[in-house]
Amino acid sequence: MLTADRLSPWSQAKVVVAGLGTSGFAAADGLLDLGAKVLVLDDLASESNAEKAKVLEMLDAEVRLGPGSTAQLPADADLVVTSPGWRPSAPLLRQAGLAGIPIWGEVELAWRMSLPDRQVPWLAVTGTNGKTTTVGMLESMLTAGGLTTSAVGNIGRPIVEAVLDEVNYDVLAVELSSFQLHWTSSLSLHSAAVLNVAPDHLEWYADTAGWPAGVNDSMAAYAADKARIYQRVQHACVYNVADSATEQMVAEAEVVEGARAVGFTLGVPGPSMLGVVDDLLVDRAFIPQRRDSAIEIAKLSDVVPFAPHNVANALAAAALARSFGVSPQAVGEGLRRLKLGDHRIQTIGEVGGVRFVDDSKATNPHAAQASLAAFESVVWIAGGQAKGTSFDELVTRVAPKLRAVVALGVDREVVAEAIRRHAPEVPLLVLELGDHGVMEQAVKWAATQARPGDVVLLAPGCASKDMYSDYAARGNDFALAVAELTG
Repeated sequence: MLTADRLSPWSQAKVVVAGLGTSGFAAADGLLDLGAKVLVLDDLASESNAEKAKVLEMLDAEVRLGPGSTAQLPADADLVVTSPGWRPSAPLLRQAGLAGIPIWGEVELAWRMSLPDRQVPWLAVTGTNGKTTTVGMLESMLTAGGLTTSAVGNIGRPIVEAVLDEVNYDVLAVELSSFQLHWTSSLSLHSAAVLNVAPDHLEWYADTAGWPAGVNDSMAAYAADKARIYQRVQHACVYNVADSATEQMVAEAEVVEGARAVGFTLGVPGPSMLGVVDDLLVDRAFIPQRRDSAIEIAKLSDVVPFAPHNVANALAAAALARSFGVSPQAVGEGLRRLKLGDHRIQTIGEVGGVRFVDDSKATNPHAAQASLAAFESVVWIAGGQAKGTSFDELVTRVAPKLRAVVALGVDREVVAEAIRRHAPEVPLLVLELGDHGVMEQAVKWAATQARPGDVVLLAPGCASKDMYSDYAARGNDFALAVAELTG
């Protein structure tokens, strides 16, 4: 299986698919299309999983659902394809590792399925924050440039679906999480970007069994998985000038000869960089005269919603698009056409000169800091599942902006203690997890603390599943609470 591709004799292979989520279902479907013998295992016997199981069984897959289904790896397995959320310490994956059975993710499977005769260039993005927005911008730029493309990967649509699609894509805009990258080994992308690296998902990396060789802590393991995106890059490794860790990743990557390092910065760019001059986004990387000039690719006003981190996202997307030959005009047009999803620095309402802004998508401290940086004076609503991260550095940096803070969710005290240590003068309300109408209480109290010109900002810095089904449900609850307040 080490060199398997789409034309390998899959009918001779027994493949175990671990997990029946979106990527697991797509992987199983793709493997069946190749003719493999497929066994799907998932401990969750939900209604959704049962429906997907029926579909796969009609296609001759074997599916086992319910508690204990994933406890034992079949002795005749040739390959395990795992869902990205599974930790390396999961018993099934440990057994596969000890038995020397290859473990792929759906991303690795999709890459192999495209070889050797269906290969479409991938422009890929990873990072702690901004991935989905950047991939959305990239897709819009590529489309404006007249290219047939699709946003796939961690953004929601499995890459396997695109590989099996009847559409002849020119290029794919790919979002990759650290979980997905962990289970890759052969990707050779056209170009790739790491937007930033900050503590997140450290609980996933708490088990040393899954760490790469030579890595000695969970943050380093997380960063090492992000860095995998640069391995074997063919054209451009795009890095964040303001985040030295991303540049170091490029320096250490084994790339295809001739691949370039291209930086993006919110300042004036040097050669082989994209950046900002006055009110323009400019390219000084993909032009012949890059030593002494730059070319306009968009206006700052084309970036909506406007915030420093969103400008950085636009520059990263532009670097990837330009690496594929997209014109400067198409970059700007792509930004102007773009309609981002909800819950990303979205103004919900205004009353008495106070704006209420939903950035529920800010699910870690680094994202929350970027959101807070967009405003001068903030009543901050934060908390949820902290995922092993700390808020000390964040609070130290943003303390002068804070009018007041509401801490809620299961890890509310992680936020609250950081406020007490580093901004003790800031009014603080801590809401218990079981309190009725927690978000409504948070919004009402925040409104009493805010002054005209302030922003009441939901930027939790935490995951949402302690109280909600996902970040969107949390944002919707915030919107409802604001609607109650504003009428």
